[in-house]
Amino acid sequence: MRDFKTLKCWALAHNLTLEIYKITTSFPPNELFGLTSQMRKSSSSIPTNIAEGCGRKTKADFSRFLDIAIGSSNELEYQLLLAKDLNYILIPKYSELSEKVIEVRKTTNGYQKSMWANT
Repeated sequence: MRDFKTLKCWALAHNLTLEIYKITTSFPPNELFGLTSQMRKSSSSIPTNIAEGCGRKTKADFSRFLDIAIGSSNELEYQLLLAKDLNYILIPKYSELSEKVIEVRKTTNGYQKSMWANT
């Protein structure tokens, strides 16, 4: 078992999730069960799957959860683009959050690759 709180990819994803929760509070009320909910779910899915994978007994199981986390980062990247295009977030904030999503994805992917390299 690994301690997920020690992983850089988890810490970055957790902080990104906090930012997504904060920014979505300004979305229109009619988006509460739409884009707001989707963005919160996809963002929190990233650190959640990293954490859950840490509890798995095999590298293959852990790697599968990292794949899911990476997929959730792709979802979130699109949802941020949609939020920008709907004028729910301004371009500078969109750019900042998009860069953070990409950093989370790269860090998670890098950790996954290093995990198999140490076999």
